[in-house]
Amino acid sequence: MLKPLSNRLLVERIDSEETTSSGLIIPDSAKEKPQEGKVISVGPGSRDKEGEVVPMDISVGDLVLFAKYGGTDVTLDGEEYLMLKEDDVLGIIGK
Repeated sequence: MLKPLSNRLLVERIDSEETTSSGLIIPDSAKEKPQEGKVISVGPGSRDKEGEVVPMDISVGDLVLFAKYGGTDVTLDGEEYLMLKEDDVLGIIGK
């Protein structure tokens, strides 16, 4: 597994529904990439002016909502993930 550095986190995207409420199937070409994901791994946090580590507010297992164009796509062992900075996370879902 990949261990993020500093204030970065590794997220697995959660796919959106493939059908509408009326039963229409949405093709992959028409779907937007999901903006929700499950946190797989987190870095230790950023450093303040004195060099002390400021811990992250996000933990492994959290469901998060992130910025639409934030992060970098990463493929590990055939699985796709997203590497984000803590600032790209808009909120934690369900906490």
